[in-house]
Amino acid sequence: MTDPVAQAAKVLKDHRESIDRLDAILVYTLGERFKHTQAVGVLKAEHDLPASDPTREATQIARLEDLANRASLDPEFARKFLNFVIQEVIQHHHQHQN
Repeated sequence: MTDPVAQAAKVLKDHRESIDRLDAILVYTLGERFKHTQAVGVLKAEHDLPASDPTREATQIARLEDLANRASLDPEFARKFLNFVIQEVIQHHHQHQN
């Protein structure tokens, strides 16, 4: 395949297939993560513990920022992503308490 446009199309297809596989991994990983956070929410509700833990959240954000730096991922993006996930988890925990 010497045609540059055809070669670029092949490379693009390969990248997109990898992206699709990685998207599936992300979705299944988030699903597994939320199974555990749901269990934590139930446990917190059963023992009248607060839905959020600011100390743990800060530790996790710092840890994720460090991981992002090591993975050459924008740490600001990683922080925003984890904050979004944390807010979803806290919302679920509040639902268990109600």
